[in-house]
Amino acid sequence: MKSFKLTAIAMALGLAFSGVAGAQNMSKEDNKQEKGKIEQEYKAAKSSCGAFAKNAKDICLAEAKGKEMVAKAELEARFKPTQKSRYEVSNAKAEADYAVAREKCDDQAGNQKDVCVKEAKAAQTTAKANAKAQMKVTDANIVAGEKMTEARVDANKKATDAKKTANTDKRDAEYAVAKEKCDAFSGDIKDRCNADAKAKFGK
Repeated sequence: MKSFKLTAIAMALGLAFSGVAGAQNMSKEDNKQEKGKIEQEYKAAKSSCGAFAKNAKDICLAEAKGKEMVAKAELEARFKPTQKSRYEVSNAKAEADYAVAREKCDDQAGNQKDVCVKEAKAAQTTAKANAKAQMKVTDANIVAGEKMTEARVDANKKATDAKKTANTDKRDAEYAVAKEKCDAFSGDIKDRCNADAKAKFGK
């Protein structure tokens, strides 16, 4: 029954936030109108969540808010197509996905819920790290194109550093999940679990 409800939520929200897909090279007035449509569609999606109860309603509201946030970021990226605005789209998607995943964790309890929350946070951290790394790599390559060989050396270093930071963030997030899973045990088993996690992630 819950699966059916969540499918219904997805279908209802899938019909919304579709009005700005083709917006390109728009004027300020067009941008304002499209932004108004997004807000109207969010209100309609939010209102439809009233058909649900308890956590199903919370998930529905999180999905509606997430889609509004992503739609606004995408609209801004079309209105002002810059590397930063494209990064903000990826960032908005990471935030929206995390908010929904976090709400879904409320369907669980105890250690399973704790692990679910850590996994949701790890996924958010990974998505943000990848988006930031991609933005830095792209920016570095643009600089490299302008300043030729000398700038390209610097670009490669920035790209390497960005990827290294992203990998560190991802490993830290994965280690947090592994530690949380160890909390399901006690005594020697828990100690061995934590030791294995530290060894695996170099902590």
